[in-house]
Amino acid sequence: MAASALFGQGIFEDLQRKIDEDTAVKDAIREIVQTLEKQNRATQAVLSKAHSTPSAELPNVLTAARESINKEIASIQTLSKTASQYPYYKYSYSWTREMQGAVFGILLCGYLGGMDTAPGQLLTLEDVGRILDVPTNLKDRDAFHLTIEEYLQSLISLLDELARLARNSVTLGDYKRPMEIARFIKDVHAGFQILNLKNDSLRKRSDGVKYKVKEVEDVVYDLSLRGLLPKE
Repeated sequence: MAASALFGQGIFEDLQRKIDEDTAVKDAIREIVQTLEKQNRATQAVLSKAHSTPSAELPNVLTAARESINKEIASIQTLSKTASQYPYYKYSYSWTREMQGAVFGILLCGYLGGMDTAPGQLLTLEDVGRILDVPTNLKDRDAFHLTIEEYLQSLISLLDELARLARNSVTLGDYKRPMEIARFIKDVHAGFQILNLKNDSLRKRSDGVKYKVKEVEDVVYDLSLRGLLPKE
């Protein structure tokens, strides 16, 4: 019997339909993610002005950042509705980087006092989930959500940015902020010491937090030697 008689062409036609459906889903998600990527860059461009803006003028920067973040939230809501129709881990690779970027912007804006927060405040995983209006660390159903890994990766990016901000604050004549950042980074570093991280990438990045602690401590130490530290 000829091999072609053992099965019908319908098998391959059905496979092609499934391939086409999968491609359509990927294309729809990719379009949303590309929009989110552009919005992330816009938000980070606004927040980067904090490095060259005196504290008294910072509210204007934060207002603009909040407006940009609201656009990201709208895109993430669209992504959530689309992605939740399919198995989470089938497509999560396509948006996790941009989710980290969005969360980083929210954490930085929150630390600076722009998310209805007090300056110096660390937004929790649940806080960010409420701001984005998405579930966090889902275990009871297969749907779009913000993961612990995405939050922690974003938090490490925040520490990188704050270490840079500590140096630039000195240039602006703000000698108090490096002390505040030093305390904050030390506290977060102590928190990371508690975690038993299984994700290799996350563990390697978290190991580098100690260098950010030293970097900011060096800034504070230099200010101390020059007699520029404000009295507590």
